[in-house]
Amino acid sequence: IFYFGILFFVLGSFIFWLIFLPKEVEFKVTDASLTQFDFNTNNNTFNYNLALSIALRNSNKKVGIYYRRVEAIAFYKKKWFATVSLTPFYQGHKNTTILRPVFEGQQVLWLKPRDVSSFNAEKSSGVYSIDVKLSFKIRVRYGKFKTLCYKPPKIDCPL
Repeated sequence: IFYFGILFFVLGSFIFWLIFLPKEVEFKVTDASLTQFDFNTNNNTFNYNLALSIALRNSNKKVGIYYRRVEAIAFYKKKWFATVSLTPFYQGHKNTTILRPVFEGQQVLWLKPRDVSSFNAEKSSGVYSIDVKLSFKIRVRYGKFKTLCYKPPKIDCPL
């Protein structure tokens, strides 16, 4: 009877998982505005002003998502230069939410000489190698049932 109970629990959990298997959230950068991106080689300081609009689409039919912690993290040449915390929110099923992180300020950033040369070339062309990662702590809601908070993998948004 004990093994039958375990088998029933595992089978029931598997069926529950198949029925409510959440689809991954879809995301895309819908707008980007970079009004300042300067590097001062005298003091290794970046001055930046970057505003983004990022659409998050929950295409699940029965699954809602509580975003308990939302952070947008900006990198240049794989080096961190800014983090923005966004307001927590709930996203219902079949719903699109727009996130609008704004990165503004200055940051000391140690670049290798080849990265400084690359920055100068990018400045001339007006196209920069900026990456933004989205980091979340979420809870998933299946009807009245809610999961524990967990941290899914970061979403990478190369610009």
